Amino acid sequence: MVKEIEKTGLPVVHICTVVPISQTVGANRIVPAVAIPHPLGNPSLSQQEEKKLRRGIVEKALEALTTPVDEQTVFE
Repeated sequence: MVKEIEKTGLPVVHICTVVPISQTVGANRIVPAVAIPHPLGNPSLSQQEEKKLRRGIVEKALEALTTPVDEQTVFE
């Protein structure tokens, strides 16, 4: 889906738990997530720490979205 959406001219960020899979399918902007059962969170953290973690991932994705790329890029 990521590649098809980008073909229309809309930039896309793929937040994923397994970066090599995103690379295999051809996603251009890749942001690593936390873990498969909880990609955008960590239930072992306090509510405040988890919110900070989630905000960090979203901010990284927004940065990736506004960054021009010519090839696959993983935003660590």
